[in-house]
Amino acid sequence: MKIKIKEAAKEKKGYSLYKLARELNLPEQTVYSWAKGKTQPSYINLDKICGVLECNISDILEAEPYQNKLF
Repeated sequence: MKIKIKEAAKEKKGYSLYKLARELNLPEQTVYSWAKGKTQPSYINLDKICGVLECNISDILEAEPYQNKLF
């Protein structure tokens, strides 16, 4: 799954990642790590993000296209 936190924060509330981290009461590095795809938020944090941004989980998560691989 691809996380679209930066886009959702900007679109829904006009928040930067810094502002979102402050609203979530989390370290900035944590939110930046999610946005860069280095880590993924827990279900609890996804729920918090949706609450702060007043959005659905589908606004934050994007399914990556399935690629057929030949072995």
